[in-house]
Amino acid sequence: MVPRMKKPLITLAAIALLAVVVYAADLSGTWIATVQTDAGNGTPTFVLKQDGEKLTGTYHGQFGDAPVTGTVKDSDVTIEFDVSGTKATYVGKVDSAGTKIEGTCDYGGQAKGTFTATKK
Repeated sequence: MVPRMKKPLITLAAIALLAVVVYAADLSGTWIATVQTDAGNGTPTFVLKQDGEKLTGTYHGQFGDAPVTGTVKDSDVTIEFDVSGTKATYVGKVDSAGTKIEGTCDYGGQAKGTFTATKK
């Protein structure tokens, strides 16, 4: 039998473990993004492969094609790539289902905005 004082701690530990499991979604796959920046809008496609916290893959959009790298830690996602001599950075959060990422993007200070990406 678990003493009364330890029951809340066990419950809290179980909730924390569930929170970690919820954000353990695999981001591998094809993502269609809607991007809105101060310099225009676009709908790039990302094909991502996740290995632990590491992301690799490709970007395909109006600036051409480029390899991407990034990280995913809990719900925080960062994707980076170089296109047309500019380093692009996307920073966002993945939803608990692992099917939607929302955040901000910066094209080397030349254009900044927001994005929403949905897993295909």
